[in-house]
Amino acid sequence: MKRELDSLVGQMYAGGITYTEAVREFRKRFLMEVLLAHRGNQCKAAKELQVHRNTLSRMITELAIDPAEVRAGLKRPPRSERPMLEMKRAGNTPR
Repeated sequence: MKRELDSLVGQMYAGGITYTEAVREFRKRFLMEVLLAHRGNQCKAAKELQVHRNTLSRMITELAIDPAEVRAGLKRPPRSERPMLEMKRAGNTPR
């Protein structure tokens, strides 16, 4: 992992990305990963990150993360959009 990070930092530096931009992008992606792991639950994510729930909420606002987008990515598609194979496994056959 250290080699991957070294490579990424080198690419960012060569690409002209500023320190501020790099830190912001890292924070945003890190928070998104934790939020996804907790299915958008900010209380659980804050506990894992060892920050207060209000602090996490403020960071989400600062980084322009849309909590609804996180939750929407976790929902199952409507039945009409699910593949037929899924219905067959459940023992249901379309009529």
